Amino acid sequence: MNTNKDITPVHIIGGGLAGSEAAWQCAQMGVPVILHEMRPIRKTEAHHTEGLAELVCSNSFRSDDKEYNAVGVLHEEMRICNSLIMREGDKTAVPAGGALAVDRDHFSQNVTKALEEHPLVTIEREEIAGLPPAEWDNVIIATGPLTSPDLAKAIQEIGGEDELAFFDAIAPIIHKESINFDKAWLQSRYDKEGPAGTGSDYINCAMDKEQYYAFINALIEAEKTEFKEWEKNTPYFEGCMPIEVMASRGVETLRFGPMKPVGLTNPNSNERPYAVVQLRQDNALGTLYNMVGFQTKMKYGAQTEVFRTIPGLENAEFLRLGGIHRNTFINSPKLLDGQLRMKAEPRIRFAGQITGCEGYVESASVGLMTGRFAAAQALGIEAFPPVETTAMGALLSHITGGGNADNFQPMNVNFGLFPPYELSAEEKKGLKGKEKGRARKKAMADRALADMRKWA
Repeated sequence: MNTNKDITPVHIIGGGLAGSEAAWQCAQMGVPVILHEMRPIRKTEAHHTEGLAELVCSNSFRSDDKEYNAVGVLHEEMRICNSLIMREGDKTAVPAGGALAVDRDHFSQNVTKALEEHPLVTIEREEIAGLPPAEWDNVIIATGPLTSPDLAKAIQEIGGEDELAFFDAIAPIIHKESINFDKAWLQSRYDKEGPAGTGSDYINCAMDKEQYYAFINALIEAEKTEFKEWEKNTPYFEGCMPIEVMASRGVETLRFGPMKPVGLTNPNSNERPYAVVQLRQDNALGTLYNMVGFQTKMKYGAQTEVFRTIPGLENAEFLRLGGIHRNTFINSPKLLDGQLRMKAEPRIRFAGQITGCEGYVESASVGLMTGRFAAAQALGIEAFPPVETTAMGALLSHITGGGNADNFQPMNVNFGLFPPYELSAEEKKGLKGKEKGRARKKAMADRALADMRKWA
C-alpha cells in the first residue's frame, strides 16, 4: 500500500468552485494536491477577492428540490459524495424560497479555510502561463470562464479547435434598507419554503401595465457597454441573457421570464401585478439583496437611472452594479474523453465551466468527478464514471459526447439530459395531464439518487 509520500501529487489549476471541489475529492481519497490559483498575483475582470470558490454572479445554487428538479437532484448527489461545495453551501444558506442561496463571503471563506487546513492540500498563488510543465503527469485545468490568455492559447493550440466563448452578465446588488416597503413586499412564489426559507424570502416590486411598458422602453433605449472588436461576434448564453437583450426580443418576453407575476399577491393593492421584479437575499445578515435575472450590460449611470424607475426602488442604493465579462469554454465533445481527459494530451483533464457546463453546482459537480478520476489515476486503481441515469452521469455524458460538437453550447443540468423513463401502467393509474410528467420526474430523481449511492 502506498503512503501519501509515495504518490505523485495532482496539480489543479484554478481555485474556483470546480478546482476547489476537485482538490477536496483528491485529498479525501488520500492523494496530495497542489492547487494553483493566480489571484491575487493576477486579477480577473469579475473577481473581487482572493478567496477560493468566490461567487462572481448570483449567490444562488438554484432549486434544492431533490424530488422534482434536476438541479436539486444534483445537489443531493453531491451531498452523497461528501462534496465540500455543498457542505459549505448548506452551512452558509440564506432564505431563498425553494432555492439554496448562500452568503457569498462566508461561503468562500469557509471553502478556503477547509482547503488551507487540509494536510494533503498545498495552495500556490501563481499564474500558470501556458501549458503545464511536462513533468506534471496528472493535471486538472479548472480555470473557469476567465482562463488567462496564455493558458487559453496553449489549450487552443494542442486542441486544434478555435476558441469558443460567450458573454456572462452580473446582476446588481442592493442595500435592503434603501428599498421602499410601502410599495415592495416579502413573499416567495406560491409561498414556497426552501432549505433555509420561510415562504417570504423574496422582495417583490410590482408594476402595472403602463409602468412595465415604460420600463421595457427604458431598457431598450439605455446606453450599453460597447464591445471590443474581438468580442463583437461572441454569442450570449441563453441561460444568462442580459435583461435588456431579453427585452429587445419582444415587449412581453420579460413577463414570461424573470418578471413573471405568477404565484404572488401584492398586499399593497387589490390588483394582480402585471409584472414583478424579485430580489433575493445575498448575505446572511439579510442586508443585501440581488435582482433576480437582472444581469445587464447597461452602463453604470444608465443602470442606476433605469432601475430606480422600478416601484419600491426609487431610492435604491447599490452595493454593486451589473457588469459583463467574456466566458471561455472548449469544445468538449470533440476534445475530451469519457473521463474528461484531453484526447491530444491525456495527462490533462478539465473541470468546471471551461468544459461547457453552466452553473455553479454543475461546475462543482464536474470538479468532483474529475477529482475522483485523477485521484484514482494517482492511486493506480480503475475509475468508473457515474451512470447516465444520475444527474452527474447525464451531465458528463453531454459534455463528453452527448452534446453536438458542431454547435456545442454551455448547458445546465436538466431532465432532458437523462435517459427517458416510461411510467408503467400501474404508475400511471389515476394520474391526469401534468401529474404524469411530475410522476415521471419523481421516478427519474429516485432512480438517480439510488444509482448515485452505488457509485459514491
